[in-house]
Amino acid sequence: MSIPLKVLVVDDTATNRQILTVFLKKLSFSVVLAEDGAQAIESFTREQPDLVLMDVMMPVMDGYEATRRIKAMCGERWVPVIFLSALDKEENLVAGLDAGGDDYLHKPVNFVILDAKLRSLIRTLDLQRRLDEARRRIGAITDTLVDGVITIDETGSIQWANPAVEAIFGYPHGELMGHNVNMLMPEPYHSKHDGFLASYIGGGTPHIIGRGQRLVSGRRKDGSHFPMELGVSEMQVDGRRNFVGVVRDVTQRVEAQHQIEENARRLQDYHDVQEAEHALADDILKRQMLRQGLSDPAVQHWVAPTAHFSGDIVAATRCPQGKLYVMLADATGHGLGAAICTLPVLSVFYSLAETGAELGLIINEVNRQLLATMPVGRFVAAGMVCIALDHTAQCWLGGMPDMLLIGADGKVKESLRSEHLPLGVIELDAEETRSKVVSVTAGDQFVLFSDGLIEAGNAAEIQFGLDGLMASLASAQSTRRLEAVQNALLSHMGTGSPHDDVSLMIINC
Repeated sequence: MSIPLKVLVVDDTATNRQILTVFLKKLSFSVVLAEDGAQAIESFTREQPDLVLMDVMMPVMDGYEATRRIKAMCGERWVPVIFLSALDKEENLVAGLDAGGDDYLHKPVNFVILDAKLRSLIRTLDLQRRLDEARRRIGAITDTLVDGVITIDETGSIQWANPAVEAIFGYPHGELMGHNVNMLMPEPYHSKHDGFLASYIGGGTPHIIGRGQRLVSGRRKDGSHFPMELGVSEMQVDGRRNFVGVVRDVTQRVEAQHQIEENARRLQDYHDVQEAEHALADDILKRQMLRQGLSDPAVQHWVAPTAHFSGDIVAATRCPQGKLYVMLADATGHGLGAAICTLPVLSVFYSLAETGAELGLIINEVNRQLLATMPVGRFVAAGMVCIALDHTAQCWLGGMPDMLLIGADGKVKESLRSEHLPLGVIELDAEETRSKVVSVTAGDQFVLFSDGLIEAGNAAEIQFGLDGLMASLASAQSTRRLEAVQNALLSHMGTGSPHDDVSLMIINC
């Protein structure tokens, strides 16, 4: 990092602030923390950070309003704001950009992408600082008449030049006076200048004179070319026509602009690669999850991801003996990271269930695979059911909401509590893999669901809840209950959307 940068982290969750602080300090940033939008404005005023990572949903003042106020305080200074939010609808992104945000990342944060974006912003901020410094220098030059100022007569001969011209073009004063100004121009302007000037004096259309500042090329004494801004105006001196040119070397600014354009191109290339990789990952995940067993007439299922990828998965298959195995699992987090954690779960579940393996063996092998392949802190809550032909079912829940057994009338006959840890946390013993045996009758249904379903809130932040789920189940016929839950949830949320992946399975016994 070529310049020291200070980052303001705004998030109402202490864990998120801690994780971001550790990550940013490893990148050599200085970190300032705020717990809500109001604190963010106070910290911004006091600390003057270079960059802001802003949460959206916070008490006291949300991230959108805080960003608007921060941007208003910045004036001419550019302070990029990156929104980090679990809200990932298109309207959330638009609202963030309308509020003045410069980028938008979904939670849980993909730190690889955040790292890339921060590195790009560092380069842009560095260039911006150098560009601002160049502008300040140019302003000082203008105030003290150290921009290049050249006066020529009607023949194009140099009548006067200030010391800045000597510095810019590398000519001593004596080599400028009385010489044609075209000595400072590269071809083809060197050869055409006298003709342009004569045409203008004769009443022709001006090319540069009186046209404001123009970006042109200059030629130094050593023959090198460089970009410069040139403005030419006409004045009368003792009845004679003279022309005054103001020259400014803009090499640094042009190089900075080229670098910014190159950074933008590289960022676009990076985005295109990410999109292609996401498409490949999406295809792989769909192939893993969308198996033939999910089309079993006894299985109704629904998965609604909050991100492009879902951390919730559903699975179903029958073994050769006719037993029906079903699973609903919920990986930590959202998006691609959570979806990747589900791959070993699906692979092990299908490979063992299709052979008629004991439910305990499936649970233990899934757990073993997760411990062997997933990073610490990544785990999968799961619910599994194996329905036999003798009117019994084996049920196992780890880290999931209660599983419901409802009768033909849609009312709850039994609520099966989650008595085990999620998979991928610790090694399991025989007790941890033991399932509960439940007797079922014709018309009974098992209902499995993720916490995203019952925790989905409306505009008043009232959750759909277990009561809302049970009411919608009881209100519909057995074949329409999944649809009834979907309609009830959408009606409850109104125009809002859930903040977590939603999944639901209804299994006919």
